[in-house]
Amino acid sequence: MIDSILHPRIMPTRDWATILFVVALVLVAVTKSVFENRFSDYLRLIVSDKYIKVYRDSGHLRSGFTVALFIVQLISLAFFIQLLLAYFGYASKTDWVLFIQIITFLAVFILSKFIVEKIIATSFNMEEFVEQFNLQKVSYRTYISLLILPIDIVLFYTNYISKNLIFLFIAIILIVNMLTYLISLKNYQNLLFGKLFYFILYLCALEIAPYYFMYYWFTKS
Repeated sequence: MIDSILHPRIMPTRDWATILFVVALVLVAVTKSVFENRFSDYLRLIVSDKYIKVYRDSGHLRSGFTVALFIVQLISLAFFIQLLLAYFGYASKTDWVLFIQIITFLAVFILSKFIVEKIIATSFNMEEFVEQFNLQKVSYRTYISLLILPIDIVLFYTNYISKNLIFLFIAIILIVNMLTYLISLKNYQNLLFGKLFYFILYLCALEIAPYYFMYYWFTKS
């Protein structure tokens, strides 16, 4: 008689991701309900600059609307980074510990960069420009994150995705991000000409160098 040996098959759990996706969608729904008019203007951000003109005051950077969508932005970007790492064979998309590491790194990086920008802006006497520029960048970056969120959900729950589709997503995100950055520069070109030298220093130190060092560190490690 042949004895059968049964090996338990451990399936990676996805419950934690489902909970986070639900939290992100609930935050979007609550924000839409509480800030109905503002959210409506925000949805038209990609085709109209009305939102930027109406909510250009720096106080809106710390409002409940911005904070709630910032949390959604962190969840969306962290998932997208982890899914890319999983697709290229560097990680598992169901690794919740890695997700915590990624989202913590993103939060620390973005907030640290914001604080350093405030310090440099005060030193160079360009606070007004940097605050308005930051508010516009945050608005567009969050908008892109909202567009990425449904892509995250599809990629997470789908096991087989075409390589061309992955690269298409990446290309669209990079192009949209670049276009929104150029729009931000165009909107504040009058302020830029008055502080062009300081802006070039700001651009090199805080908009190019951090991402270059992140890329260098990742490729080397």
